[in-house]
Amino acid sequence: MASESRPIVIVTGANGGVGYGICQRLLIQLTSQIPSDSLPQDFEDASLSGRPQKYTGLTLIMACRSVSRAQKARTELLQFFDSHIQKIQSTAEYDGHAEEFKKNLSIEVEYVDLASIKTVLEFAKRVNQKYPYISHLMCNAGLASFSGLDPKLLLHQLFTDPKGAVTTPLYYSQHSGELSIDGLGWVWQCNVFSHFAMFRELQPSLSRSPNGPARVIWCSSIEASPKFYSSDDWQLRSTEHSYESSKYQIDLISTTLDRLALSSSSSSPNASNSAITRHFISQPGVCHTNVAHALVGPFLDFCKLMVFYFVRLLGSTQHPISPIKSAIASVHLALVPLTYLTFFSDAKTPPVRYGAESDRWGTERVGISPVRAWLANEEEGRRLVAKCDELLDKLKREEERGPVFETASEKM
Repeated sequence: MASESRPIVIVTGANGGVGYGICQRLLIQLTSQIPSDSLPQDFEDASLSGRPQKYTGLTLIMACRSVSRAQKARTELLQFFDSHIQKIQSTAEYDGHAEEFKKNLSIEVEYVDLASIKTVLEFAKRVNQKYPYISHLMCNAGLASFSGLDPKLLLHQLFTDPKGAVTTPLYYSQHSGELSIDGLGWVWQCNVFSHFAMFRELQPSLSRSPNGPARVIWCSSIEASPKFYSSDDWQLRSTEHSYESSKYQIDLISTTLDRLALSSSSSSPNASNSAITRHFISQPGVCHTNVAHALVGPFLDFCKLMVFYFVRLLGSTQHPISPIKSAIASVHLALVPLTYLTFFSDAKTPPVRYGAESDRWGTERVGISPVRAWLANEEEGRRLVAKCDELLDKLKREEERGPVFETASEKM
């Protein structure tokens, strides 16, 4: 593997929330010759051979639905980066690397709307033609279709499980039956399928990654749960818990794709190692964003933030709170040498998710948790990948034929 690298990284939903935090953290980390997020964590075997790469530049692609908001975020990101460089330049240990890195930094904005498969296909085609390769795809963008807050459930969870009430809340009501313009489950398409389609369509660029296997980092959630998921409702049209179910599907699909890639690599030992693409699951812990702001209002949103800090002070490790801290797991998976991740990539080892954690004083770190009910749902993961592939092929054929006036069917 080359000692120097200029990654080309796509971050979906990069104009706000955790996506913007990922962009901020990447820039800060890459101003160091040895980024701290590239070093092994406590649960990884530091005795293994693996040397962090020196990053001499970066192309960061902010893939967003609103170009205007993305352009504004890009301007703010560059200002943030300049302020960071000015800050570290005044330190005694500054080595000049940040300025050299900045010379080879490019931040691009690309339009994509995950609720429209047409824009996903157009985005992938444009990226495949415009950039020489893609080294990292951060599948971060996502949404929840909240409809309201159930006061009775809120009070019940506060009294029976106060920590859970501010970590994995059960009192937010969600819409069901919402469809995208493609006739697919809306939350499912935005959170799961469009990212799957993006990965498949970007495989030519991912396979050209010059410094070892490209990486796809799927952003799951601490709320991902098999409890509400039904394989009969795989597009999540009927469930009243589409958010938790969509994030659980991400766990299954990512794990399945990674194991298929490793299996393909081992069965073709003469194939180029760069030709495969690795898949990993990150989750940001509890992060304060504006997702529920419109639902609860500014006062309750502020109260919720204060409760987050209080719970963290009491010892919760699941509350990084700020987006830049919540981005640590995703950025670690992007930068750490693959050597340190091999233990959790064995087909005989239960799969894990890499999560953002924090101590009571706000110092962030990476932790791991199992993919829940993997043994019971391993076959479901394979079925989901097959269904997504079949549906993607069908939708691509329809796009090639031109407009059609029938609803895309779930009957595969």
